[in-house]
Order: sequence, then C-alpha cells, then structure tokens
Amino acid sequence: MQALRLYAGPRARQHIERHGLRPQDVGVIPAAAGGPKGLILGPLDRFLFGDWLPQSTQPVHLVGASIGAWRMATACLNEPRAAFERLERDYIAQHYELPPGQKRPTAAQVSERFADNLRLFYGGRVDETLRHPRYRLHIVTARGRLLLQQDGRLRTPLGYLGAFAANAVHRKALGAWLERVVFSSGMAGGGAVSPLPFATHDYRTRQVSMAADNFMDALQASCSIPFMLRPVRHIAGAPPGTYWDGGLTDYHLHLQYQPPAESPIVLYPHFQKAVVPGWLDKSWKGRHRSSPALDAMLVLAPSPQWVRGLPNAKLPDRNDFVRFGQDLPARMKVWHAATSAATQLADEFAQWLEKPDLSRVEPL
Repeated sequence: MQALRLYAGPRARQHIERHGLRPQDVGVIPAAAGGPKGLILGPLDRFLFGDWLPQSTQPVHLVGASIGAWRMATACLNEPRAAFERLERDYIAQHYELPPGQKRPTAAQVSERFADNLRLFYGGRVDETLRHPRYRLHIVTARGRLLLQQDGRLRTPLGYLGAFAANAVHRKALGAWLERVVFSSGMAGGGAVSPLPFATHDYRTRQVSMAADNFMDALQASCSIPFMLRPVRHIAGAPPGTYWDGGLTDYHLHLQYQPPAESPIVLYPHFQKAVVPGWLDKSWKGRHRSSPALDAMLVLAPSPQWVRGLPNAKLPDRNDFVRFGQDLPARMKVWHAATSAATQLADEFAQWLEKPDLSRVEPL
C-alpha cells in the first residue's frame, strides 16, 4: 500500500508539469499545530532538511505554529537530521511524574517542564536558529485580547467561550479576542527582520523581531495550549500581554502565501489533506476546503488507508496521554511504531522526486 499522497493547488501543479519539483523551487515551508500528530512527519523532515534542500541555495521561509514551530526551529539547527532525531526521541519520552492522588499534571507543571525541555534542547544554540544562512524562521503565536489579556480560573474559560462564539459568526471576528503575532528571525548575518511570506489582510496580525532574548518565550507561547499549559506573559520586544498557542489563530496555517517568483512552491508536509484555518474551526467543515490562498501549495500527507494500518488505526495524538496515563512504556511503544512506519512516507517522496508522476498528484 502506498503511504504518501500528494495534493497540489493549480499553480503548484502547473509548475510541476513543466519542471518537476527541484529543491530550488521551494520558497516556503509551513508546519502545522497538532501536537503528537507532527511526529509522523519526522522522517520527511529529516529527508527534506538533511538531504534534499541542502542541494539548493535559495532562502526558504519556515512558518510554524505549536509543534510546527518546534519542528521549524529544529530545522534551523546545524546537522538538522540529528536534531530531528533528538526532537522525536525527546517528544516521545516526555512524561510527568504525579504525586499520589493526582490524576493529571496541572497547566503550571506542564509549562514548567516544557520550559526546562526547551532550555535543554536549544540552550547555547539559539544563534543557530536565528542566524541560519538560508532559513527565515517565523513562529506564530496568539495574543489574548479582552478577557484573554490575562489568564484566570474564570476569565480564561469565559474568554474562550466568547472567542468560540465570535469565530462561529465569522473567522475575522475572532480577531477581537485573539491577535496573530508572528516572531520572525532576521536576514542572514543579522539585520532587519525578514518580511512575512504571506499577506495579512485576512486577520489581525503583528510581526515582531525574534532575538536571543525572546526566542524561548516565543516558542513556548506558540506551544501553550489553553488549559493544558499556562500562557506566556510579556515577551521581550513584543506588545505587552498574554500569548497563547499559535494554533488557535492558525491551526494549519491556511495563509495568503506569497512565495518568491524564483522559488514559487509552498511545500507542506502535513498529516492530512485539509488545511484548517484555526483551532476553533475544527468543527466547521465548510472552512476546511482549499482556497486560492493555497494555489501554490503542494501538500505531502499520509494516506488515510495507510493510517488505518498504524497502531490503534490512527496517528499519535494528544488523547494518548490520557489513554495510556502513567504507562509510559506502552505509549512509547505505540508512538515508536508509528514513527518507524512513517519512514515509508519519506522513501516514497524521494522516489517520486526522481521521476515525478503527475497521476499521483491530486487536487488540493
């Protein structure tokens, strides 16, 4: 059974018909939120950043939210193949020892452990991510407004109830409650912040320069799922306030992409076909369709039939933390089996690149 499916917007398909797909064609790589689902993309990440993209020299914009931000920051490290292997090991092995009588970790406990893990992972290596000679890193966060300007036992659930209701009316209305703030690295060798590789008229947006004094906070904020982690407060160089998971505003980064003319492809390793705009849009199936914003995109995703052959017939997901509870070896066994099987995704993409078969490229 083939594991990999390819979905292309019309402009991406036209380019592939004429030129195939070369590493120099890629101008933007998005990376979605989605927690443990992102583990399935580890082998593709290792192939893309460790083997294939190094064959070219053009700048590439890396745009990530939540675990996608962690993945794209990892891509900017020296020896990215080894860095992605460590990311996979560390993520699979994460565990929270609980005192007697406590059934699940508190948001404060998870935030504290996550901050420690980021320091262990990126400590002494932040400059590698911010000064990569080719990659421009953009970390997406959600800045709280109205009740969500601060975290609290009552104001946070009430704030998200208001955000959900506003989003149900119209996605733009969510901007009254949550503002997209993107932390961006500078040009190679330092200097001005890299322009965003997407238009921002779709949603309230700010861009902030990312530096050594705010990198860790920005990355933690992008991963700070409400009620599971505490938000990050007052990030250096950014507007004051409370910063939450970037997936809230941009779950799968359905953005108005503007790749450079010389590198016109938005290459998207993803864990499904649909590119859902925001986390609160998950139940609004009408918002899961493609749009002209994605015309230059090529999505690489696992086949649903192949996914059904994984342990428990699904991708790793956040519910596994509850499903397996304190049985760490059992969860690790299942997640290792899924990530090992995912090497088929990378192998099939490498084979397709050698001889692109347009019959395998489906409409996005």
